[in-house]
Amino acid sequence: MYKSDLVVKTNHLNTVLQNLSLAEIRIIQLAIVDARETNTGLSTDRPLRIDALRYAEVFETTRQNAYMRMKEAESTLFDRRFTYIDDNGNPKKTRWLQEVGYIDDEGAIEIVFTLAVVKGISRIDGAEDFFTSYLLKQTATMQSNYSVRLYELLIQWKTARKTPVFEIENFRGQLGLLENEYSRMYDFKQRVLDLAVKEINEKSDITVSYNQQKKGKNIIGFSFSIKLKPSAVKPVTDSDTSIKLSNSQIKLFSNKLAELNELGSNAPIGKSTAEYAAIIADHLTDPIKQKKYIPYLEKVGYKQEKSKG
Repeated sequence: MYKSDLVVKTNHLNTVLQNLSLAEIRIIQLAIVDARETNTGLSTDRPLRIDALRYAEVFETTRQNAYMRMKEAESTLFDRRFTYIDDNGNPKKTRWLQEVGYIDDEGAIEIVFTLAVVKGISRIDGAEDFFTSYLLKQTATMQSNYSVRLYELLIQWKTARKTPVFEIENFRGQLGLLENEYSRMYDFKQRVLDLAVKEINEKSDITVSYNQQKKGKNIIGFSFSIKLKPSAVKPVTDSDTSIKLSNSQIKLFSNKLAELNELGSNAPIGKSTAEYAAIIADHLTDPIKQKKYIPYLEKVGYKQEKSKG
């Protein structure tokens, strides 16, 4: 997992009422990650491109399936709306996207977020009190949009290890449920909450459990306890798979990598090949960012020296 795979959203935006499909959530996640990775950020007047191949690689599916999922999401994502509270405490409704299009002959989607979303998503690291951050890897293999949404809601309380009480009606909306979906508490717990908790515990970097909050005999909300798995506590460090390149090698291979078809979909929109090569050259000096290029370096002529001994 690369540092560039960090998704950062304001807590405010992260807890808005929304109803997105799994494919739609994944497209938004990729948009956040790619905007950070290309150092372009998100804009209200510049489309962000996401390729089916990129979707397939991240979410471990076939390119054909990724193409189909993105095609389906393109027809619905533009119409999705959510409610948020502005800086003055007033509720406002907005769309996620102001523009969306699909490039059929290239297997890519282009999206432009609304102003409210652009303001609510940041590519700047830090400010943990104000931003919810999680690694795309933690939700990439989840098959339920409820699991992804619950993970997003809980991870901002990772340091505190417990959440406040999520009142049931607001909590249902945050998970993307409509008023008439799983309205009986038994169905909600069995088909939404318990399945989401199970998938989070199996596939992510945390384990969670919940307590029911009651008023009389009625359940009015849920609170959660959160524990980091032992493997998630270890900090990200330079691994044995990183390689050291000389300045001349960085210049040579960054130019070759920039022209490689497999990496072409990661090129920032509007950047020339030379500009893309300069970005890659910078990445090759970073032990963490470098890792994603290692499988491609051999294709462009790099040969790693065998250790002596």
